[in-house]
Amino acid sequence: MKYEGEITVAVVDDDASLCKALRRLLRGWGMRALTYPSAEAFLGDVHPPRLNCLVLDIQLSGMSGFELQEKLRASGSGLPVIFITAHDEAETRERALKTGCVAYLRKAEPGQTLREAILRAVGREA
Repeated sequence: MKYEGEITVAVVDDDASLCKALRRLLRGWGMRALTYPSAEAFLGDVHPPRLNCLVLDIQLSGMSGFELQEKLRASGSGLPVIFITAHDEAETRERALKTGCVAYLRKAEPGQTLREAILRAVGREA
């Protein structure tokens, strides 16, 4: 099945090497991938494409991933969010899941786990 090309995913993470790796991975799956180094850069995109999913680091410099998700929800956005983090703590995981995110993943998890979470977020089966 080659339906992934219809999926556009934004990745917000201040780790440039991770953004580059995720962009390659997503494109390898046939998805369109956009990366932003901060929540502010994401919000400041003057010509944002129609997104299907947001992969969002929790700990960003400046506005946090939680703050960005809250801002999006307050604006009425129903964009599905997948939180990723390098600092997996029970309290952070619980807070992320309470926000209604589609998935909470550690950055060290295999790429296939991310692919499955994205497909779930856009209402497709993996």
